[in-house]
Amino acid sequence: MIETDVVVIGAGPVGLFQVFQLGLLGLRCEVIDVLPEAGGQCVALYPDKPIYDIPGVPVCTGRELAAQLLKQARPFLPVDPATGHQAHLHLGQQVVSLAKDDTAPPAADAPLPYRFTLQTTTGQTFKARAVIVSAGAGAFVPKALPLPGLPADAPSPANLHHHLPADGQPAPWAGQHVIVAGGGDEALQAVLDLSQAADSQRPARITLLHRRDQFQAEPALDTAVRDLIAQGRVELALGVPQGAELAWSDAGTQAPPALTAITVLGPDSQPRQLPLDHLLVRLGLSPKLGPLADWGLPMERKQIPVDTASYATRIDGIHAVGDINTYPGKKRLLLCGFHEATLAAHALLARLRPDEPQHLQYTTTSALLHQRLGVSH
Repeated sequence: MIETDVVVIGAGPVGLFQVFQLGLLGLRCEVIDVLPEAGGQCVALYPDKPIYDIPGVPVCTGRELAAQLLKQARPFLPVDPATGHQAHLHLGQQVVSLAKDDTAPPAADAPLPYRFTLQTTTGQTFKARAVIVSAGAGAFVPKALPLPGLPADAPSPANLHHHLPADGQPAPWAGQHVIVAGGGDEALQAVLDLSQAADSQRPARITLLHRRDQFQAEPALDTAVRDLIAQGRVELALGVPQGAELAWSDAGTQAPPALTAITVLGPDSQPRQLPLDHLLVRLGLSPKLGPLADWGLPMERKQIPVDTASYATRIDGIHAVGDINTYPGKKRLLLCGFHEATLAAHALLARLRPDEPQHLQYTTTSALLHQRLGVSH
């Protein structure tokens, strides 16, 4: 179990800036995101598209913005030299339950105890004094490939994937046959990345599976993948999946099976079996509120109403920032989310440490803030 002052749910741009603001004020936090890398929809949906409305940054891509925010937050998300991972950053897991202890509500001028217990899909448990929801439009989860033959009550096949490995992580399909399912930007970019990977990461064989010989991707990406197909470096399989072949381990249905082949109904209406070592499904992402809808938070059109002085929700100790919240005059812009994160952090400092003087300090002059940032002059 991990104990902390604040759990931030969502590692998109606003969530990352929230971590920075909390750390600057001396509050400990842990951040959780369902995606395998930080950056939220900026990285998941438009990593290479330009963004023009970040103050002081004339233009940057979604991936560049996420990298800069991670760098800014690094004093509070330090890199573990042994693993290369940033501490306090928990990726690839979703918060599935949030419970609040209401047995002894604190007085208004008393510090908040560890009142919230959160559990994630990986079995990790957190105890926090407060929670900030920065979940954008919801958790971005991969769109599933309809694949008849996969038992609904069994674990997902171990060789069925929805994401490319994060930077520095080994590729599970190195030297093997991987089928990439999809015909949009996500699928074609994955094919291009796999074909250009280092020898130690690259599959021995790549097949692109799509229902028809027409893609819905950027023209340059379409051309690049067509060139790979023409060169014989990528195979194109056309058709709609009709079934799955599975191999079970000796542990039975309690252990994940392995996907050994899929049956595809081709344009000629004839079934064709495609053996594989790995299946990478890249059909895009869709935002879903998921378990968030069951936490007792009042919702208005799938958004959480907040008080604009503190961005507190109607549940004491839970705040919401970014696209997930709503209030009169709300604008769904990154700039507004950064402002909300700042006010939420200051409100929590006053609530979590009511005995401390609430003096506003500036990073240009404050020796304390310099100490927390690890800078010296």
